[in-house]
Amino acid sequence: MTELDAEEVEEAVAAAFREEWGQVVATLIRVTGDWDLAEECAQDAFAQALDRWRRDGIPRRPGAWLTTTARHRALDVLRREAVGAAKLREVAVLARDEPPYESEDDSGDSGVHDDRLRLIFTCCHPALPIEARVALTLRTLAGLTTPEIARAFLVPEATMAQRLVRAKKKIRNAGIPYRVPPAHLLPERTTGVLGVIYLLFNEGYAATSGADLVRRNLCAEAVRLARVLARLMPDEPEALGLLALLLLHDARRDTRVDAAGELVTLEDQDRTAWNHAEADEGEALLRTALRRGRPGPYQIQAAIAACHTTADAAEETDWADIAALYGELLRFVPSAVVRLNRAVAVGMADGPEAGLALLAELEQEGELAGYHLLPATRADLLRRSGRTKEAAEAYERALELVENDAERRFLERRLAECRSA
Repeated sequence: MTELDAEEVEEAVAAAFREEWGQVVATLIRVTGDWDLAEECAQDAFAQALDRWRRDGIPRRPGAWLTTTARHRALDVLRREAVGAAKLREVAVLARDEPPYESEDDSGDSGVHDDRLRLIFTCCHPALPIEARVALTLRTLAGLTTPEIARAFLVPEATMAQRLVRAKKKIRNAGIPYRVPPAHLLPERTTGVLGVIYLLFNEGYAATSGADLVRRNLCAEAVRLARVLARLMPDEPEALGLLALLLLHDARRDTRVDAAGELVTLEDQDRTAWNHAEADEGEALLRTALRRGRPGPYQIQAAIAACHTTADAAEETDWADIAALYGELLRFVPSAVVRLNRAVAVGMADGPEAGLALLAELEQEGELAGYHLLPATRADLLRRSGRTKEAAEAYERALELVENDAERRFLERRLAECRSA
């Protein structure tokens, strides 16, 4: 058999990582109960794939191949470490002849047969701090690196690494079960689970680093999990609101970059190319959620997204309504990032100077220092007000902080426009 081209295999392994990492790790955690071992063996399986797929060909079901290889690796490790009855039982469980890629029928009281959803609910146990719940799931389910998660949380990498270690230790020492809890325990974990799915989608929709602005597999996985959660909790309006929000954003996903992979701003996107079926579904879900009479942050964000998708042209966007909705969102999420988004909306509704005044307050407080979108937003408002020299200086500052290649190129183009003006 002729060996495959190394570049072709690397692309296949990279695609498998994006699509299969969460399933492989979730399955290994279920059968071993050891989070670190699951990640280590999954990483080893992907490393083996680089060599063996080049020699033997890319398997028809990469996920099944990777899961089986990782299970065999975990079995070898446990056999070497089997010094007591407990370890020997783990080896017996892992070694038994079972389908290597399909979840067992161990859904318990919840009736949910999905290893990845089990993983989210385990990570979102109320015994863990909310930041640790989200970070741990993004690491184990989405395969995000510690630096990527640290950037998403705007914290140092060392801080995030310690947070992940403590979370895994807490799960192990507290004996937190790996399952979707029964119905009466779902509400206490709702906030954390919704947050995980939202951040998973957000990382796919606007990657914190790397060559691609959009990571479609993460977006698709987040939407899939949101659908499962909405079915699991049909009377929870925030679950419906989250699914509505993701669909409304996902409807615009393919127009966020052009054929060359360059970022396209919302006002310049081809609205006829949006996925109107997704947008319509999202709007319908939002109306259903709002009828429950229990508004929450995801419903409000979905309402903001709907303001954009229902505008036939950028100039028809109701920015005053969006600014008011961000003001309402601040009641639920009093964060600097929400205030930054409200400043944009105010700047679009009442003029750039009004938005710049709100940005000045954020800059003085310093909470968003190091966040590239703060100077980038300031630059855009200055550009719109005709203050191109100041805008160029702000774009330069944003370029010092940005991590994503597509965003960097966009900022460079804006900087060049301001300098030429």
